[in-house]
Amino acid sequence: MLIPLLFALVYPACLLWAAKTDIESMTISNRLTLGLAAAFLPAALLLGLSPEQWGVHLGLAFIGLIAGMVLFALRVMGGGDAKLIAATLIWLGGDGALAFLIYTALAGGALTLGLLWARRTVGQFASALPVPIGQHLEAKADIPYGVAICAGGLLAISHSDLLPLLHL
Repeated sequence: MLIPLLFALVYPACLLWAAKTDIESMTISNRLTLGLAAAFLPAALLLGLSPEQWGVHLGLAFIGLIAGMVLFALRVMGGGDAKLIAATLIWLGGDGALAFLIYTALAGGALTLGLLWARRTVGQFASALPVPIGQHLEAKADIPYGVAICAGGLLAISHSDLLPLLHL
C-alpha cells in the first residue's frame, strides 16, 4: 500500500502548493492542476476503483470544470481556480465532493470577510508590508480563492471514497 499512499500524498501537496502560489502571485499553474488530476489515475488504478467509482470521479471533475468555466466567464473566479476545483473533485467521489463544496464555500466566505476586515483596518499599511501580504490588502484586490479551495479540499479528504482503500 506504499505506492498508492505516495500517489495519494500528491493530493494535499498540490493543494498546498496551489494556495501558496495563489497567495504569492494570484495564479495557479496549469501544470499544477494537470499534475494533480493526472496523479489520480495511477492512484485509482492501484487502489482498484470499480468502473462505477471511475465514472463518478470523472463525472464530478467534468461537472466541476464546466461550473468553474461558467464562474470564470462570469468573472466570479479566476481560470486557475476553476481548473483547481475540477482537479480536486476528481479525487473525492460523491460524498467527498459535497463536503468539498460546503467546506470551500465556508472557507471562501471566511477568507473574504477576513480580507475585507483587514482592508478596512490595516489596508493603509499595505505598501509597507511584504508584497504577498500587502497586495491582498489593496482596496480593489482580488481574493486568492485557491486558499479556500485548498482548505475545502483538505477538509474533504476524510469524506473521500479513496481513503478507506488506503487501509491507513
